[in-house]
Formats: sequence, structure tokens, C-alpha cells
Amino acid sequence: MDKFTIKACPQCNGTRLKHMMTCTDFYASGDSFELFSCEDCSFTFTQGFPAGAAMNKYYENPGYIPHSDTQKGIINAAYHRVRQYMLGRKARLVTEEARRPSGKLLDIGTGTGYFPSTMAAKGWEVEATEKDAHARAFAKEKFDLDVKPEEALSTFEPETFDVITLWHVMEHLEKLNETWSRLYELLAPRGILIIAAPNHTSYDAGKYGANWAAYDVPRHLWHFTPATMQQFASKHGFIMAERYPMPFDAFYVSMLSEKNMKKPFPFLRGMYTGLLAGLGTLAKKERSSSMIYILRKKHNESQAK
Repeated sequence: MDKFTIKACPQCNGTRLKHMMTCTDFYASGDSFELFSCEDCSFTFTQGFPAGAAMNKYYENPGYIPHSDTQKGIINAAYHRVRQYMLGRKARLVTEEARRPSGKLLDIGTGTGYFPSTMAAKGWEVEATEKDAHARAFAKEKFDLDVKPEEALSTFEPETFDVITLWHVMEHLEKLNETWSRLYELLAPRGILIIAAPNHTSYDAGKYGANWAAYDVPRHLWHFTPATMQQFASKHGFIMAERYPMPFDAFYVSMLSEKNMKKPFPFLRGMYTGLLAGLGTLAKKERSSSMIYILRKKHNESQAK
């Protein structure tokens, strides 16, 4: 298997990299992968992840929830119910932060197309990309969406989009810095970039350690915190306009983490941890299991205030 070995930090180019922990792929293979952290900027990443096509087998599971419509099992059912609520919340967030009722939106890593379909129904002109061919076919069949393969990202004209969204996608993208640069090119001068990602300094990450489901190795290559997301944003010409917690993620991630540990009653135990995590974010939102980041181009700083 081809593996990608990182010798310099993708964020700061530092070479003082240290082993942080070893995590298991609980979902697909049972393989173990190492997490490393940069001693200079604290950015954390999966070391030795499968490169290129070698990664495909780690996604090839019909039950992979972001690419599935099944509601079998209590955890799957909970995921889909929360997704319906979050679609409405995301749509409102886009409209409020973009300061416009409609425009042109690009959703990267769209999965089965629920979010761009929601935005199209609200009058937005949407484009979407997705790596998985089965997910693209589902989006076409269910929503009549022409979702493009991920390679299409290089074909869009510069400054085309008023809003670009990556809902739990940035952590999957092998070409991290290249993607950040391309996002800057594609975003209109007064546009907004919205990124949602897990936060490994969250309450639930601390509780579960290497069993935390949101490490999700090797599919998650990069492990962000509010601080490292800020660093990447600044590096690539963005300012952080706002940050929002995603409290529901703690419930779902905690359920899966309990399942990883083979604990009894993972649904109930996960609900309890999720409740504690949610209460913690009331005092400090940066402890949320996942965060939503609203970014604007630096030269638009005056408009972002």
C-alpha cells in the first residue's frame, strides 16, 4: 500500500514532529494509524495515511453514513434526524452570514446532495463536487443534482462563488494547502467561506482519547482546532469572521466512541457525554466537538466587521 509520509508540517513547514497517539480504523479495516503533532504550531495530522487510490478501500462500505440513506439502527436514525434539523440551520446561517437571500454557492464534498438541494430550493444557484461516484448517482436520482467529480474544482472560473461550503470535508482532502489556495481564487471578493470540522481539543475528544470517533483514521488526514484553523486561514489570505459550536456533534460522536470501546448501551452513554459536552460549550464554545468557521478574504476586513 502506498503511504504518504509527512516530513514537514503542512501549516508552518516545521520539522519537529512528534508522535501523539495511535488510533484504530474502527469503521472499515481495523488497521492502526499514527497521529503526529508539530511541536512548533501544534497542528496534528495522520502520519502514513494511504496515498491516492490506496485510500479508496477505506471508504468502500455501503454503510458509510455520510454516503448512505439508511436509517437502520438507532445511531443511523439519530444521524439522519439531526441532519434534517441541521439542514435548516445551515441554510439560515448561509443567508445571514452572506448577507443576501440568494447567490451562487459551491458545496465541496457534498456527499449525497442534501445540502445543495436545500439551498437550490431556497433560490440559490448551486454547484457541488463529490469524490464518491455512488453518492453522486444518489444525488442525481433523488434530487436531480448534477454533482461533479472532485477534479471539477480546477475548472471553475475565479471569483465565481458568493458562498463556498465544506461541511466536514477539509479534514479528508489530501492536497490541503492547494485546496486552501484554490478556495481563495474561487471566492468572490465579498463572499464567505464556511468550513465545519471536528475539534480535537473538545471535551469529548479529551474523554475518549484514541477511541474518539472523530479521529476517524485514515479518512481524516488533518485534525484541526480553532487555533490551527485560524492559522491556515491567515496563511491563505482569509480572516476569521466568526466561529460557532456544533453541539449536536458531541452526541453522535460520543455514541460512536462508546461503540468503538464496546461499552454497553452506547446510545445512552453517548447521550450523557454529549449533554456534558454541550453544557461545557455554553461557557467556552471552543470546546465544542465540532466547529463552524466563517471566513472572509483579508482585503474585505472592513466589510466583515
